[in-house]
Amino acid sequence: MSGKIPGHRIAAILVLIAAAAWVVTGKFASVGSDQVLAAQPADQAPAETAGNQPAAPLLPTVAAVEPVFAEHARAIRLSGATQADKNVTLAARSAGIVAKLDVVQGQTIAAGAEVMAQDGSDLLAAVDNAKAVLAQRAQELDADEKLSASGNMPDLTLLAARTAKAAAEAALTQAQAAADRLTLHAPFAGVVDSVVAEQGQWLQQGAPVATLISIDPIVVRAEVNEMDVGDIGPGSKAQVELVDGRKVEGTVRYVSKLGSKVTRTFPVEVAIANPDGRIPAGMTAQITLYAPPVKAVTVPRSVITLSDNGDLGLRTVDAQNVTHFTPVTLIDDTPEGLILAGVPAGVRIVVSGQDLVKDGQTVDVVPPPEGGPTLGADGGAGQ
Repeated sequence: MSGKIPGHRIAAILVLIAAAAWVVTGKFASVGSDQVLAAQPADQAPAETAGNQPAAPLLPTVAAVEPVFAEHARAIRLSGATQADKNVTLAARSAGIVAKLDVVQGQTIAAGAEVMAQDGSDLLAAVDNAKAVLAQRAQELDADEKLSASGNMPDLTLLAARTAKAAAEAALTQAQAAADRLTLHAPFAGVVDSVVAEQGQWLQQGAPVATLISIDPIVVRAEVNEMDVGDIGPGSKAQVELVDGRKVEGTVRYVSKLGSKVTRTFPVEVAIANPDGRIPAGMTAQITLYAPPVKAVTVPRSVITLSDNGDLGLRTVDAQNVTHFTPVTLIDDTPEGLILAGVPAGVRIVVSGQDLVKDGQTVDVVPPPEGGPTLGADGGAGQ
């Protein structure tokens, strides 16, 4: 066997020696790291604190703004229609022939104006007869009282004379009432909507003569739902827009205390001044009522978040930059944004990043980016 060592074995031994030196000294790795660190910019080198301790972890960043509070009266919008304030059918109070009919359809009449008179000569004659009988009984009583005062009239006879006069007075009252029923008068000022009787026509007692309506004020009747009925009451101001585009102001004069069992709505009446009668009955109208004002803030829709239970709310941060879920109440939905109540004072509303943090988390708070969601200075929401 030859005493020479093969060349490939010598190479293997040299590689083994070099590897052992690298493992023992770590010099190769150290040099490589030093070269890498030397080549890096200073702001990319690993941060270290005093004593070679690693820096604190970076905080999540959110954009937040302070809420702008304002008094807001929620609008309650209803659909309804105009109706007459009063609507009655005038009827004949006595049987007889129509002797005079003093109204025509569409005529405006005053309260107490004569509408119709019936022929009743017999009733008028009965009044004259009752007056004559009463005058006679009054004279007889006067004479009897004088005789009684002189002691020449028994008390019983004087009592009969007084009774006779009282009976005559009652007969006159009855005769006069029967005669008064021949004439029909308007119970209130209004417009004659229709006339169904004709002059010369025989009418039975209770037969319709004319329809009288009052449209000053004109009344808009609508239904309010059970969620809003507690926010309005008599005396509340209302804005009314008619189907022809006219806008007028009115006042709530009635809110029913009895709701419908089917729709769970409550009748509401809004009275509108209509002295010239330009607003007719039966016209479609939109009513806008306003709930009592509450302290609220307007936010963009994009900042709304939900709790784990599905409650509507906002993500807020306190003075220590700790996040919280704040439940809110939706008051109104406007083109400017959502109007919310229940936002406490002293917090900031997270407008960006609210869904990336959790309750009780400390965050870094920055102003919203340019063009991002903000709260308007007037309480409105901006984008």
